[in-house]
Amino acid sequence: MRKSGGMFLNRLDAARELAERLSHLKGEHPLVLAIPRGAVPMGKAIAESLEGELDVVLVHKLGAPVNPEYAIGAVSEDGTVQLSADAGGGYGSDYVEQEVQSELSVLRERRRLYTPIQTPIDPTDRVVIVVDDGSAIGRTMTAALKALKPRKPRRLIAALGVAPADVVKELRALPDEVLCLSTPSRFYAVGEFFADFR
Repeated sequence: MRKSGGMFLNRLDAARELAERLSHLKGEHPLVLAIPRGAVPMGKAIAESLEGELDVVLVHKLGAPVNPEYAIGAVSEDGTVQLSADAGGGYGSDYVEQEVQSELSVLRERRRLYTPIQTPIDPTDRVVIVVDDGSAIGRTMTAALKALKPRKPRRLIAALGVAPADVVKELRALPDEVLCLSTPSRFYAVGEFFADFR
């Protein structure tokens, strides 16, 4: 594990390190589900290294009305919604529902673009690794994990490059394992921990 606040060269640097830490799964033919967009190249590298399969798990944050970059929650393509504690207060159920429907239409279009010739790969009874480059507040990863759990994967693993320690602690309640390479004490945005975040 990297020291607190350690920087990655780029997403592939983080992917190589995650794959190395997950190398014990090589014979399990894991299903690697990447959270677009940033984690897709990471997921590809991890799937290749572990001799697994790659697909995407589509989730998107729900933005606040005056600041769309501030996440009040997240929604997955199956309609699973994860709201932050402050989402109910001040935003109103009408706004939240409108934002959910708007993001669901975006996710449906992304599914059409990402997997135009195949249906999503079934995670049932598979070792499933959900990959993201990082998580500032955990809503997107939480929505992805909550959408996958009812589909009964044999083992569910969350793999991230970087996240605050309290986010990692909260995530541990959902999958069988959380692997996070760096948990810096000072955290503003995921991109600050990658020298190249293109």
